[in-house]
Amino acid sequence: MARNKTIETSGKTVDLAVEKALEELNVSKKEVEIEVLDEGEIGGLLGFGRRPAQVRVSLKFDPASSDVDELDETDELDETDDESDQDEVLEYDETEREEGEDTSERGFAAAENAVLDYFQDVLSGIGIHGRIDSYVDEEGSLHIDVSGSDSGAAIGRHGETLEALQYLANVVANKYVDDYLRVVVDVAGYRKRSEERIRDLANRTADKVMATGREMKLKPMNPAERRLVHMCLREYPGIVTYSEGRDPRRHIVVAPSAGVEVINDKGN
Repeated sequence: MARNKTIETSGKTVDLAVEKALEELNVSKKEVEIEVLDEGEIGGLLGFGRRPAQVRVSLKFDPASSDVDELDETDELDETDDESDQDEVLEYDETEREEGEDTSERGFAAAENAVLDYFQDVLSGIGIHGRIDSYVDEEGSLHIDVSGSDSGAAIGRHGETLEALQYLANVVANKYVDDYLRVVVDVAGYRKRSEERIRDLANRTADKVMATGREMKLKPMNPAERRLVHMCLREYPGIVTYSEGRDPRRHIVVAPSAGVEVINDKGN
């Protein structure tokens, strides 16, 4: 059970700050209200903020109690990217954008159209010609899916360019709405494949924990990946998960719940 009904978190981007809060509260986005305190300073390599973003996240109601405990494993999560080894420098000039954009029309539709226009310009500029689809998930997040050939430049090494694109998409979209709108960007199914690998890793680890009675640790993950593991194993019988350590080394531990013998392998 989450102890605090309201918490404030910071992160490299608003999206990462929100994910960190959701992980700490162990809830989904539809169970909270999000207030962006500071969007952070835009600019720099790959468009990431120079000043951390800050958010305040409040529970709409008390979620059902859910125990979370430990894991220990060295499985690889990184996907080998053969699409592209180059990092694209993507910068969002907020001053220039504000002079040319009309934000008099506000709301979700205006935000979605602005993001789609932004992606058309960016992808065309780096030589990617494909299809851009959008949809809204059950939590109210806007998803942008890009498909097409030669899309490696929009993914980058270990997905770094993709994360930059998602950050900038969130900046564009949230100029048109009053409440925070989360934008999730995927290119050529890269993010979907990564999430499927994480879910598979979580379930395989839980199976091993139940079979051996030994707690296991996963490699360090970002807030979104950690929350995915927590939510994946939330209903797994006999298993608890929790996070420990500090970013960027913060990781998840998967362990047997009460009544299952725990064998600690720290000496090995």
